[in-house]
Amino acid sequence: MDQGLIPNRYAKALYKFALEKGAADRVYELMKCLCASFAGQPRLQEVVANPFVATEDKTGLLTTAACAKSTDTVFADFLKLLVENRRIDIVRLIALRYLDIYRRANNICLVKIVTATDMPADVVGKLHALVERHLPGATVEYTHLTDPSIIGGFIVDVNSERLDASLESELRQLRLKLLSK
Repeated sequence: MDQGLIPNRYAKALYKFALEKGAADRVYELMKCLCASFAGQPRLQEVVANPFVATEDKTGLLTTAACAKSTDTVFADFLKLLVENRRIDIVRLIALRYLDIYRRANNICLVKIVTATDMPADVVGKLHALVERHLPGATVEYTHLTDPSIIGGFIVDVNSERLDASLESELRQLRLKLLSK
């Protein structure tokens, strides 16, 4: 079975269901929290995929991982559907696809900024303004990371595009030019 097609179908169905219930924004936040939990706890996927763990324990764990309230019926119905169809093990893939669908539908761009050190607030503000000027009408979600290996400068990833203004990149290009002569 195609592990890309199935999560995509479930994510589309969840998005439509959440829209009908007026809960698409809330489900988006739950899916972000769920994906963050999977990223922060790599063993979570092992537990969810383990056939010896009771389904009630899995759903409880996923509810907690998604930062969901136990009274959230849309998320509870979604988990119930996954359990009934024996698809609980691909919940992470479904959550990732839901995030993509929601972002595309709501014109949300992901921007990751990597710097060698923490930037002062005024510089961050200027960089945000520059990015937003190039993404008119889009809502922007920022992620800031520090990576000392880039030595200086910054790297900005906007969705799948990259602007690499790091010192590491400049030195690499200079080295290639010197070696080619």
